[in-house]
Amino acid sequence: MSLIKSISGIRGNIGGQAGDNLTPLDIVKFTLAYGYFIKENHSAAKTKIIIGRDSRISGEMVKNLVAGSLNSLGIDVLDMGYTSTPSVEMAVRSQKAQGGIIITASHNPQGWNALKLLNVEGEFLTKTDGEKILLLAETNNFEFSPEDKLGYYILDPYLDLDHVKEILKLELVDKNIIAKQDFKIVVDGINSVGGMIVPSLLKELGVKNIIELNCEPNGRFAHKPEPLAENLLEICARVKAEKADLGIVVDPDVDRLAFIDENGEMFGEEYTLVAVADYILENFAVIDKNY
Repeated sequence: MSLIKSISGIRGNIGGQAGDNLTPLDIVKFTLAYGYFIKENHSAAKTKIIIGRDSRISGEMVKNLVAGSLNSLGIDVLDMGYTSTPSVEMAVRSQKAQGGIIITASHNPQGWNALKLLNVEGEFLTKTDGEKILLLAETNNFEFSPEDKLGYYILDPYLDLDHVKEILKLELVDKNIIAKQDFKIVVDGINSVGGMIVPSLLKELGVKNIIELNCEPNGRFAHKPEPLAENLLEICARVKAEKADLGIVVDPDVDRLAFIDENGEMFGEEYTLVAVADYILENFAVIDKNY
């Protein structure tokens, strides 16, 4: 048994028996419960939900089940296609949607997939809301929309660009300074969406010398997805061999990040977060000047 139900969503192995793994029946059941919960909490608005996925082989199948289930409840679906978890979170707010579903099993290996569930703020659900959805899924008491009130489906793979634009607008991000450094950077996208998004962002920041490693989004992960030192031997060696300034590695849905320094040594994700926070706090006067 590998079906894991939690307040933030549902994950498991694709295939097998319903209730024991992430089967089409389980995907539909939990998507309907989430959609029903969103509609009940936003009854005055035309409901819209953002969806997106990583490159897992099962992703297209799961996406079709999710979109159809939401449409059957009269919910409009805006599909970002291949995208990152942070990009979906941003799009929920920018598109004034009532929720979001990211189809990704994050750092779990091939064969797994999952539904990550977001609220109207583009944030993961509270414990109370998550428990309500799990209960709804078990009651299986849904009322579906007639044909003339079905939701619509729109594919917009360019919403990622809005996320990039927001990054470039940050006061502590100076693309001119970055471009002048003439960095050489190795990117390991683990053959998922990070191989598309990270190089694209670096180019917008003025980085011209980008070495792409495992950046084809085919869902066939080149190594174990969790960005731990023992899984990153290839990029560590490549950074050193190329005499690169930096290595960047992400997990399949790009919500975990680790750096490799110029010596081919891992600068772990926990240190990455601390270093960024430290930089922001040191420069808080720049951010705070308009307040």
